[in-house]
Amino acid sequence: MGVLSSFQNIFKIAELKSRVLFTFALLAVYRIGAHIPTPGINGEELSKFLTEKGGALMGFFDMFSGGALSRVTIFALGIMPYISASIIFQLLTVVIPAIGKLAKEGEEGRKKIIKYTRYGTIVISAIQSFGIAVGLESMADGAFIQTPGWSFRLMTMLTLTSGTAFIMWLGEQITERGIGNGISLIIFAGIVARFPNAVISTIRLMKAGELSLFFVLFLTVMMIAVVGVIIFIERGQRKIPVQYAKRVVGRRVYGGQSTHLPLKINTAGVIPPIFASSIIMFPATVAGFIAIPWVQGVARQLSPGTVMYTVLYIGMIIFFSYFYTAVVFNPVDVADNLKKYGGFIPGIRPGQRTSEYIYRVLTRLTFVGALYLSVVCILPEVLIQKFGVPFYFGGTSLLIVVGVALDTVSQIESHLVTRSYEGFLRKGRLRGRRG
Repeated sequence: MGVLSSFQNIFKIAELKSRVLFTFALLAVYRIGAHIPTPGINGEELSKFLTEKGGALMGFFDMFSGGALSRVTIFALGIMPYISASIIFQLLTVVIPAIGKLAKEGEEGRKKIIKYTRYGTIVISAIQSFGIAVGLESMADGAFIQTPGWSFRLMTMLTLTSGTAFIMWLGEQITERGIGNGISLIIFAGIVARFPNAVISTIRLMKAGELSLFFVLFLTVMMIAVVGVIIFIERGQRKIPVQYAKRVVGRRVYGGQSTHLPLKINTAGVIPPIFASSIIMFPATVAGFIAIPWVQGVARQLSPGTVMYTVLYIGMIIFFSYFYTAVVFNPVDVADNLKKYGGFIPGIRPGQRTSEYIYRVLTRLTFVGALYLSVVCILPEVLIQKFGVPFYFGGTSLLIVVGVALDTVSQIESHLVTRSYEGFLRKGRLRGRRG
């Protein structure tokens, strides 16, 4: 009843109510657009062909587009070009000093980086859409294309690039005028849209006698337990105590308070699995379209479920966890800022010793976070290969769904508490992934 009354409180606050309804309206627009076919393509036949031949990479990227990629609708590229551009510019802030300087210029610098990210999204979308158009013409000797040629290629480029630009605009509108992070919610909507199909297929298999009721109940309990573990670790922090020295200025005493430096267990978020999946699956998917025996053998070895794939996948997740954590969190800068404002970690000398201590703690936390990501991302392969689960559960999709849900509910909680309404929890405060 407490949670139900909290949801009822959402509609008692005019601003929060309008934000929630606005968000749902734009997500509905996105889902409608995901079913509008691209001109000049036989969508149904192509969808069957891509599902059979596309393999793991097709399923991975199709997850982010909510099924729009396998049907090659106007939203086929989804929001992935924007995510790719965002990651590229985030990495460039470390590599290129000029972009790194922009990132430190506050709101104005952030706006410029966002503008460059939009341009990068359009460029990436144009390149990918042209590649899709050329690829469609070569598939089955162009049987899925009504009128092959440059007119079709340019039309496909214009349609798919415009679709991605429109999705990007929807996400920014949700962030600005709705509730939650718009880009994340669009990915969330695409993943969740496939959940009913999984439930229906499971029920059909139960009726056909291929799945027992006990197994489905066991699977349900395990799914709830996995979601609980993900929530626990995503909210988990290592709090390093920080003490600020007292300063006497005139007759006043400043500082002297105690606080803490929160270090997340999973600082890198879902970036390592996305990078690792893309790098491993791309060669396997390309090789799947080449009718050469040894190339086909390499494709089979790099397919999900094989020992080589599992070892490479786990290794790359661990590598990218450390790499991305090093990009977004600099212990030297943190130690310098603490020293600048008179802060210190009890028992640790300020400066280099402090940065070394933070680095050591962060390295251990990142290792735990990388193992956690590896287990969650390998879980779907184990369930499908060993237990015959008829749907994809776990991996990057589950991490995104749980993380976005936590962040969105946390924002709603903040609106309720700010206006003196009871939040979703009677005691304490619900924290998102950023704490």
